[in-house]
Parts: sequence; C-alpha cells; structure tokens
Amino acid sequence: MVKIAPSLLAADFANLKDEIMRLNEAKADAIHLDIMDGNFVPNLTFGPCVVKAIRPYTKLPFDAHLMVKNPDEMLEWFALAGADIITVHAEVCKHLDKTIDAIHALGLKAGVALNPSTTENTLEYVLDKLDLILVMTVNPGFGGQNFMENQIAKIAKIRKLIGHRNIILSVDGGINPMSASEVKAAGADMLVAGTAVFEGGNYAANIKALR
Repeated sequence: MVKIAPSLLAADFANLKDEIMRLNEAKADAIHLDIMDGNFVPNLTFGPCVVKAIRPYTKLPFDAHLMVKNPDEMLEWFALAGADIITVHAEVCKHLDKTIDAIHALGLKAGVALNPSTTENTLEYVLDKLDLILVMTVNPGFGGQNFMENQIAKIAKIRKLIGHRNIILSVDGGINPMSASEVKAAGADMLVAGTAVFEGGNYAANIKALR
C-alpha cells in the first residue's frame, strides 16, 4: 500500500504539537518537513529548532526536504534536530554524490529531489547510493498548487531506473485523491500531501482517501 507523508507546511503552526499527535492517530507513515530558505525557492518556512521541538511527539520518520541554496551547510543541523531522512535538490548540489555520502555519514537516509524541469537522467550515477527519490509535481515554494500532469512520464521512467533497488519513490505537489491514483499507477511508493491531508480536519479520512 502506498505510504502517505503529510506536509507540515499545511498544518496549523500555532498548534504543531497537537497537529503531530493527530497525524499519529490518523496513521500517517512519515512527516514531510518543507525547509525553504527564501533563496532557492520564493518562500521562507522553518528551521531545525522547530524540527527539534516537535520531535518528541512522534516516532514517525521525519523527511527534511531542504529546498535551500546551501544544503551541505545544514545537514548536521537537521541530523541533530531529529531528521531521519534528508532530501536535497539535485539542482543545487555541485557534488551530489559527496552530499549523499555526507548524509549517510550522519547516520541518516539520503534522498534527492528533482524539480519539474530536471531530467531523471540526473540520478543515473547516484542511484546505488539513494534511499529516496522525490519527484516534484509542482514548482517548489508554495503549497496548494495544481498538479503537473507532464510529470507522470518522469515518475514512470524513474520507476524503471530504480529497478530492484530498495529506493522509495516519493511524489510531492498537487496531490489529491485524483492525482494520487495517477502517480500510484506510474509507480510511486509515497505521496507527500499538504492541503489534501489537513483540509476539513478529518486527517484519518483524508489519508484513507489518498491511499
């Protein structure tokens, strides 16, 4: 069954402790942490202090998705804050293989995210080092955007590239019950969803609908 990773970007930031505990009860599979620097993407969110503050309230894996210009400088911050996975963008890593090695050296799983205009071929020579691949189906920076249908083919191509490797194929952006069915059919293992999980307040029902 496909895994659901609610994006904390859509949560009530005035009540993050309660939101995390509700996601536990709703049987989410992971928590997706959108870390934005206002530079690589046109938005600013939160940093490791927030991750550390919410870490005691769940045993769910934290995927720190670093939408930042200088991810190598921040890896240790998020490792110490309690991240389980750190996902970096291929577009900003000058030496992607070294960044992946640095994440593993911290004892964490390593993911690589691809923006919509980035080809899947970028992953070819680091596939054997990866634990997760994140396909962006919107241009990153803001929640609530519409799903980009032209990314379905990329998801399917990456599924073939992965082959028998133990790599999670995750999809992020514009995920709702309709687009969820498309990306699952293309081979996704995990869906990152913000609005589709938090909207209306019935998190368990929303997660069930996405699955």
